[in-house]
Amino acid sequence: MLGLYKGIGSPMMGLTFINAIVFGVQGNAMRMLAADTPGHQFLAGAAAGLIQSAICCPMELAKTRMQMQGTGQKSPSRKLYRNSLDCLVRIYRKEGIRGINRGMVTTVIRETPGFGVYFLTYDTLARSLRCDPGDPYIIPKLLLAGGMSGIASWLSTYPVDVIKSRLQADGVGGANRYDGILDCVRQSWRREGWRAFTRGLTSTLLRAFPVNATTFATVTLFLMYMRQDDECEKACESDLQHSGL
Repeated sequence: MLGLYKGIGSPMMGLTFINAIVFGVQGNAMRMLAADTPGHQFLAGAAAGLIQSAICCPMELAKTRMQMQGTGQKSPSRKLYRNSLDCLVRIYRKEGIRGINRGMVTTVIRETPGFGVYFLTYDTLARSLRCDPGDPYIIPKLLLAGGMSGIASWLSTYPVDVIKSRLQADGVGGANRYDGILDCVRQSWRREGWRAFTRGLTSTLLRAFPVNATTFATVTLFLMYMRQDDECEKACESDLQHSGL
């Protein structure tokens, strides 16, 4: 049973920071861009994706290495990595800063447009479904908009994710197979054809809908709640000023 949770430590360490960065950068970028347009939603999301790649890449490297640990061995004598943090420390000692940033270029190529599509899709669906604060069906609408935005994001960049994962797993338990991004693309296409770039897509989409539905609904409802509190405070301050207190 524990085998199904190999590598879970890395996402648990990094996802909190990633989501904080993503929604923080996107919100601040929208304020800087001023006008709330579909193009600005895409740009703000792309900026968030670009910046959070700095955390996402090492986190996914550790997750991949932890999941690959012991693969192909009948009874591994000992584990190379104790946990995700130990994995990153060992990679750093052996390969330096370049080692823990393996796959950074493909991560940036995936995350920058991917998060642009992510926020653009959510904004479009939320407006189409009219997710207003007083709507009695706002929660299922937000869940639908968030889930579909996650699916759209993954569909737009999934082939890049395949290449990133293969590069990060390269060299585990043996010699390196790929010389770089283009070599990985060529070898994958030569061995498996176009199907190589959709491997694992079904399980990714099955995960994407509930994860992103919950994330977007939680963030949106929390922001609505905080904005209502701010409006109440401003109204109270205004009443006090008018009353001379």
